[in-house]
Amino acid sequence: MSARVALVTGGSRGVGRGVATALADAGWTVYVTGRSAERLRGTVEAADGAPGQVRPLECDHGRDDEIVAVVARIVADTGRLDLLVNNVWTNPKGFMGFNGKFWERPAGDWDALLGVGLRAHYVACCEAAKVMVPQGSGLMVNISSFGSRAPFHTVLYGMSKTALDKMASDMAHELAGTGVSTLSLWLGLIRTELILSLGMDDFNGFPLDRAEDPTFVGRVIAALAEDPSLPGLSGSTIITAEYGREKGLRNDDGEVPLSHRGAFGGGPLFPPVADQQLGIATVDEVAEAGGHNGFAGG
Repeated sequence: MSARVALVTGGSRGVGRGVATALADAGWTVYVTGRSAERLRGTVEAADGAPGQVRPLECDHGRDDEIVAVVARIVADTGRLDLLVNNVWTNPKGFMGFNGKFWERPAGDWDALLGVGLRAHYVACCEAAKVMVPQGSGLMVNISSFGSRAPFHTVLYGMSKTALDKMASDMAHELAGTGVSTLSLWLGLIRTELILSLGMDDFNGFPLDRAEDPTFVGRVIAALAEDPSLPGLSGSTIITAEYGREKGLRNDDGEVPLSHRGAFGGGPLFPPVADQQLGIATVDEVAEAGGHNGFAGG
């Protein structure tokens, strides 16, 4: 079998670079996207000597046609696509940090945080599914956040992340039986080069020595792609620190990252907690009244 093929969006630095290099270390052929070929060069160099390889592609993920062209190029080169990692993200214009109430920020923040942070991922999934479904296999992963559950950064940030989790859940419903799976991942604090350069022991109270390396996230994704239980996980939101611990995965320095579940008040929203788990008797009042909505039992 030829090398498995992955697309990692937003791969010029941070999580994207770490995921791409970890996948290359695992033998994948990895296409990474970014707006600058120059900035993508660092990701290519980081994977130098790995069993797999990293191939850069320029792409403005604010333009649907460029996303379509990226997937078409990958298929033209390799004839397949086995993994999509939706990671691309962009700051709103003039956005310095995550301060400012929603009414103090321009409405144009929507275009970055939901245009690129959500729409671009949806478009990439649509294009990837057109390849994976006929192929009969594949995995689509959304890089999400505990901001789905708790107020975190900004209102629009939380909205986009919750939508990514719901997108994975509902896409899994429509992909059932195709051999294609979807997941959303909740990452903890990430030890990016920028954060490490600040010389701090903790970031907003989270200890940096037990935060996640970008490559750790990549190892989690590589393990999920190989996991025989993946079909049963499809549509779920996975906490990377917890899955990594279960599989014996570690940071580059050998440390085991901490889960942020408790710090943010609980776990994933999808799949939802069943009424039976809450001790609630579920009654279809619509059916009892003689109606039928088509959703009961589904």
